[in-house]
Amino acid sequence: MTKRLAAQALALATLLTGAAVPALAATHPTSAHGIKPQPMLPHERLHTEFVVEVNSKGQVVRVKSGKSCKNYTFNAQTYGNVLQMWIRHPDGTAEVGLYRVSYDYDPKTHTVHRSIALLRAGGNWGNQLGAADDMMNTANREARAFKNARSGKNLPPLNAIVGSPSPHP
Repeated sequence: MTKRLAAQALALATLLTGAAVPALAATHPTSAHGIKPQPMLPHERLHTEFVVEVNSKGQVVRVKSGKSCKNYTFNAQTYGNVLQMWIRHPDGTAEVGLYRVSYDYDPKTHTVHRSIALLRAGGNWGNQLGAADDMMNTANREARAFKNARSGKNLPPLNAIVGSPSPHP
């Protein structure tokens, strides 16, 4: 997947999970009868699966391939989660390799089970930047560019845009 598509999926997952949950938790909305509304959870089992490349720090570098389900929200949430994931041994060390990460949603218990399996050790991506770090660097760079554009620092002079001094009334 391209970096742009990955960033869009992460933004969607953040919007759907990160922004909505604190807003609901902070306001404690209730209906006229004092009953808190419940989120609409899927009524069927969901399964997504990703094959990811992991660097020497244990960070996911990229998603090599994936299998989605029919629930677009679950797809976006699990894709965003897998891009931010660290895969390490209990002692804190990491093994460069290709891993399978799968997510299974159980509608009876409303829980998501994540499983991780090493498919193949090694790879030429061991020293590459993790996907989450790459997204943070991009976000910081775009924030600086936006701040500079808003402050007018990097704007050319008006005469250079118009081509000549502005006419006087």
